[in-house]
Formats: sequence, C-alpha cells, structure tokens
Amino acid sequence: MSTLEDLARRVEHLLVRHAELQRTHNLLQQQVQDLTAERDALRQRLGTARSRLDALIARIPPSAQAVAEEATPGGEG
Repeated sequence: MSTLEDLARRVEHLLVRHAELQRTHNLLQQQVQDLTAERDALRQRLGTARSRLDALIARIPPSAQAVAEEATPGGEG
C-alpha cells in the first residue's frame, strides 16, 4: 500500500508545484504587460522630444546653423 501513498504524495506535490508555476506565470505576464506599456510610453516621449527638437532646429537661422556646424567636431550638428 505504500506505493499508492507514495503516488498520492507525488501527485499532491505536482499539484502544489503546478499552482506555484501558474502564479509565477501570471506574475511574469503582468510584468511583461507593465514593461511593454512603459516602453510604449518612452517611445512616445522620445518621438515628442524628437519632434520638438526638429522644430527648434528648423527655427534656427541658416547663418547660425553654419556657425554651429563649424564649431562641432566633424562638421555635423
């Protein structure tokens, strides 16, 4: 009868382990969703900042741009 008890213990252990793995999986899924949302927000902020910088650069008079490019190593701003 001990083999049946051993089998019952092993099954119980597997059920507990399965529940633990499900909880871990759910936590990891939530973490992925949170990180994805954070990444998307950062991409949006980057796009906004890039647009604002492009708009500011476009407002710089051409003569000032030439001076700035000459002062920058490599000739690029």
